[in-house]
Amino acid sequence: MAKKKYNVPENLYYTKTHEWLKLLDESTAVIGITDYAQDMLHEIVYVDLPEIGTVIEKGSPFMEIESVKSVAEIYAPVSGEIIEVNESLEDTPEILNESPYEDGWLVKIKLSDTKEIEALMDADEYLEYLSTL
Repeated sequence: MAKKKYNVPENLYYTKTHEWLKLLDESTAVIGITDYAQDMLHEIVYVDLPEIGTVIEKGSPFMEIESVKSVAEIYAPVSGEIIEVNESLEDTPEILNESPYEDGWLVKIKLSDTKEIEALMDADEYLEYLSTL
């Protein structure tokens, strides 16, 4: 059986728990879930967004996404403080299924240690990781 091809943009960093990170500048980043993650969740019905000002720690869960099938914890790819949340997800969580990399971003954070990004996968490494699943 052929494996499904997932959208994995080149300009992002990825985790083995299927979050992505995009650097906006040297101290700010956006976090979301990958195309693979939204596909595995199927129909997303609720997003439990964290509060602005919440400090998140790399590798720790910081929010949940509910689908008709399950509830998934979302893990912080890096440490930092949440400075913005995507409030449009509260009313239209299905945006995550339709546009996980653009309109479906989750939070923006102020990075506490930019060196943590070095541990994340680039697009090629993430695609290779997906091929093992």
